[in-house]
Amino acid sequence: MTAPLRIGVLGASRIAADAIVAPAQELGYRLVAVAARDRDRAEAFADEFGVERVLDSYQDVLDDPDVEVVYNPLANSLHGEWNLAAVRAGKAVLSEKPFARNAVEAREVADAARTAGVPVLEGFHYPFHPITVRLWQLLGTLGPLHHVEIGMSMPTPPHDDPRWSYDLAGGALMDLGCYAIHVMRSVGRDFARGEPTVTDAAARVRDPQVDEACTVRFAFPTGATGTASVSMVGERFDFRVRVTGDEGAVEVHDFIGPHRDDRITVTAADGSQTVEHLGTRSTYTYQLEAYARALRTSAPLPIGLDDAVANMEMIDAAYRAAGLQLR
Repeated sequence: MTAPLRIGVLGASRIAADAIVAPAQELGYRLVAVAARDRDRAEAFADEFGVERVLDSYQDVLDDPDVEVVYNPLANSLHGEWNLAAVRAGKAVLSEKPFARNAVEAREVADAARTAGVPVLEGFHYPFHPITVRLWQLLGTLGPLHHVEIGMSMPTPPHDDPRWSYDLAGGALMDLGCYAIHVMRSVGRDFARGEPTVTDAAARVRDPQVDEACTVRFAFPTGATGTASVSMVGERFDFRVRVTGDEGAVEVHDFIGPHRDDRITVTAADGSQTVEHLGTRSTYTYQLEAYARALRTSAPLPIGLDDAVANMEMIDAAYRAAGLQLR
């Protein structure tokens, strides 16, 4: 029950330092193996982060008998392919979001994981942090919801970043919008009688099919509305959620990075405000801790395969509404 997770890493991506290396080190888990397309990068990654060994290929990581959990932070176009390969190798999977390039691919992975009985978690890390737990408590005090507003922006990635490539399943909706859609779906399910539908979307494109920014509008079964605006050409990192209802409003100032800003601002119906701080421990650490608990106890995963497929279905719906091809 207390044995540390034994983790294999696919690729030497930048996000891995925050998303798996730092949490594993904090929790005392083992980073057993890493492989990358460029072995020199894998060697440098292993030297910097204390990975036990470097292997020649992604498949070698899956075949390593000492690897218990595979962490997949590859380009979006490779999430489905290598999640599926890890499932077929019998490895538990922690996949960076989005789960796959589209809903068809997501269903293939989910069906295989169910058949094999392999635990697979899509890496939406924000729900595990106390800031989201508190948000959900506060949403229950707002009365009937009126509107959910999500704004997500980041500085422009380099021109050769995979997020700018259609072939690598890039785009703002894939990279940032997947979070916004996940929040919309979760709020609707718990507070608005069901998940929303996409009513319309408008994208600004970098090339004919890769969206650098996109705005998606939603309708909930109760009549409440939602708007998600995401941009990969912003001036700074900004990840906000604001929900308004009959009894006031709640705003989380950085829902995926409370280590940067852990404030929740609560606005009462009379306009008075209070600010709460919920702690700056990383969302990724809470996520990995919860995943390990589920693996060690065989408890249901907090975010399931049906959720992963449903999120990809709504991403696809948003791309269709924006007049863009699916990834």
